[in-house]
Amino acid sequence: MEAVSRDQVTPDRVADIFMAHTNARGMMPMVLDMEESRGVKLVDSASGRTYLDLFGFYASSAIGMNHPKMESDKDFLERLHLAALNKITNSDIRTTLMARFLDTFARVGIPEHLPHSFYVAGGALAVENALKAAFDWKVRKNFRKGYRREVGHQVMHFDQAFHGRSGYTLSLTNTSDPRKTMYFPKFDWPRVSNPKMVFPVEDHLADIEEREQVALNQAKHFFHARKDDIAAVIIEPIQGEGGDNHFRREFLQALKDLCLENECLLVFDEVQTGVGATGEFWAHEAIGVEPDIISFGKKTQVCGILAGRRIEEVDENVFTVGSRINSTWGGNLVDMVRFDRVLEIIEEDDLLAHTRDTGAYLMDQLHSMQTDLDSVSNVRGRGLFCALDLPSREFRDRLLQRAYDEGVIILGCGVKSVRFRTPLTVTREELDMGVEVLRHGIQTIEKEYSPYRGQSSLREALTSDG
Repeated sequence: MEAVSRDQVTPDRVADIFMAHTNARGMMPMVLDMEESRGVKLVDSASGRTYLDLFGFYASSAIGMNHPKMESDKDFLERLHLAALNKITNSDIRTTLMARFLDTFARVGIPEHLPHSFYVAGGALAVENALKAAFDWKVRKNFRKGYRREVGHQVMHFDQAFHGRSGYTLSLTNTSDPRKTMYFPKFDWPRVSNPKMVFPVEDHLADIEEREQVALNQAKHFFHARKDDIAAVIIEPIQGEGGDNHFRREFLQALKDLCLENECLLVFDEVQTGVGATGEFWAHEAIGVEPDIISFGKKTQVCGILAGRRIEEVDENVFTVGSRINSTWGGNLVDMVRFDRVLEIIEEDDLLAHTRDTGAYLMDQLHSMQTDLDSVSNVRGRGLFCALDLPSREFRDRLLQRAYDEGVIILGCGVKSVRFRTPLTVTREELDMGVEVLRHGIQTIEKEYSPYRGQSSLREALTSDG
């Protein structure tokens, strides 16, 4: 391919350039118009079509595209320009820009019970540094107990977890997509069954409680069998990639109690659930269980960890020893400046309250769909962090493609679930547009879905023998 100048890169050439220079398989065919896209309306510069964004750039878009309070804020744009001109090593050099971000984050988004922070680029690296903080803490504790070798190098985790694709996290991630982990070396760390909730909960409570007890018994077994070697228990407060799996507060509290009894740290991976998606800034605040460490990313733009007071039980912890955990860049200053303004807008526009309102509205719409359509089940959600189940992976994937063809971008998760990951700014009217496309798509697929032809209804087919 001939070299092209910047001015020659027109939308019609983008796909060819991507295919020539990188693995673009699996990418959406659209070419995002960075100037014309607004809010949850994404413009394809190649076709001119507008798409409704219900996927939020995989849950990373907090306030949508080109928010007017960002575009019109000259002071913010000047700060962003300064941060972009030079890439600063935030681990070494202090700047007023980072100080401003730290102050805003502390005011708007950091809970009092998590006073320690660390910043890095990438959600998987955020999780890895949460684990490193726990390893350091546990090994030092074990030295105090009389161990003369390093003990405290294991992490208990759960079925259907997604914690990243690098290093330590490969030993934790185990979703329905084997491409993400297969053939890469992994640690033999203890994995516990997943007592996810099934909705409506009142119809399944006895089964959920039984599976919770099984999981807790497995955890107790691992604590006994691998005495003093488990540094952390890690869980997503709501598992995203693994299927939008919710857990009861009682179960997460029991996990916390086990961690206290066995002197290990409870880590909540909030990379996907954080920054307002559940109607509170962090999902654990909505649920009501305080972890010892959280990892964050996606909507925060810059990634990292927040840690609580238990880390201080070891004087020489990773937050008091210089460069114990570190990276060259210490996160990205451009991301910090952007998130600084995002935080202000979340606060100014009371977007957490807005999310609670629109989330409740979306849940009403999804429950109505579940009542009306045979193929919809297990509707669930907190805030805008909502999902539903369909009969099969094939059915789900056909719906996702049909929705895209109709101008709606939405994600799957787990084996057969559809998840909403909209920016916090989405309106009821925009949700109506998306739900209507999904409803019509499901109705159409129900009529033409060959495995169920000949049945009087899809629900009859799903409940019949064989």
